[in-house]
Amino acid sequence: MPIRSVYTAKIDHLQILDENGVLDEKLAKDTLRDEEVLELYQFMCKCRALDETAFKLQRSGRMGTYPQNKGQEAAAIGSGYAAKRGVDWLVPCYRENAALWMHGLPMHYILLHWMGDERGNQIPDGVKMTPLCIPIGTQMLHATGISWALKMQKIPAVAITYFGDGATSEGDFHEAMNFASVFQTPTVFFCQNNHWAISVPRESQMASETVAQKALAYGMPTIQVDGNDLFAVFKASKDAIDRARGGGGPSFIEAVTYRLADHTTADDARRYRDIKEVEAWAGRDPVIRLKKYLTAKGLWNDQKQTELDDAGKVMVTEVVRAAEGIAKPMKEDIFDYTYATLPPELEVQRRTLQTHSLGQRPEQVGLGTHTASVPEAAEVRGDNAQHGALM
Repeated sequence: MPIRSVYTAKIDHLQILDENGVLDEKLAKDTLRDEEVLELYQFMCKCRALDETAFKLQRSGRMGTYPQNKGQEAAAIGSGYAAKRGVDWLVPCYRENAALWMHGLPMHYILLHWMGDERGNQIPDGVKMTPLCIPIGTQMLHATGISWALKMQKIPAVAITYFGDGATSEGDFHEAMNFASVFQTPTVFFCQNNHWAISVPRESQMASETVAQKALAYGMPTIQVDGNDLFAVFKASKDAIDRARGGGGPSFIEAVTYRLADHTTADDARRYRDIKEVEAWAGRDPVIRLKKYLTAKGLWNDQKQTELDDAGKVMVTEVVRAAEGIAKPMKEDIFDYTYATLPPELEVQRRTLQTHSLGQRPEQVGLGTHTASVPEAAEVRGDNAQHGALM
């Protein structure tokens, strides 16, 4: 029998706005209007300002370890803007702050999270998202479960989940992808390929030429986009979200971007990254790219930038004040957000704030410290001795 080809595929790379701020008008059609780009640029700058301040909070000892989002804002904003606020679910990792804020999470909640205050993970009612996910890859399973539930309930909504290139080497990623493709769940898998899994380069942790091609094994539509291009991210995300909402099943997006800062404030990327590589990617910064585009269109200038920077400082000050000025949590709070009705044993713990028996029943204290008189003790010993109970 002759050899025949049973499978062929290609993966497209989409770029609409290049690093010089030059727009491909044909590809940009029906994507973002100039007034939307202007609004999103201003939002991006404010997100960058808060990100830089969060870094300073950590360095000054006012916050714990923090992973900067610097350089990856277009990926979060473009995809977040394509999703419907209050309808679609965002299932994040920890570098999608901008998308979370866009969908209703109060900005100071992110700071609370990294300050170690669990109230930063208490998603407000009506906000469709899960808390930040620190374990690598586990959130993709959650997104698939959420989207499956949406499908079963016939709710026209989508779950978009974010993760890095390193997470695609985790077993959870493959389980989520397989389940989503088999059951055709309305899930959008959004990979922020920032080239580094902490200190491990992408080329050292996978043999595939692209991350996007991993979706081919699951029969899933896939595309690679310039992750620093707001237009390309928005278009790819909207196409995938519309397809999922219309019953077309899951999609995969590889957004090629770069983290301009360290992995976290506990990392020193100078030990493993070439400074020339960082400088090259700094020239592709999504903030600079959008500014060039808007300036060339006559929609932006230095005066407006100064006004925006000043407004950003005011906003950042208010956000930090809200995080640092929050009242201390009550000890009882640890019992109030797990069970609808506390089991009796936990109700006792909540009331007494004790887990040991004497703490929960202080009336028992005298039972363990009662001392019998000598004659009584002797009588007891004698009585027990008669019955062979003592030595």
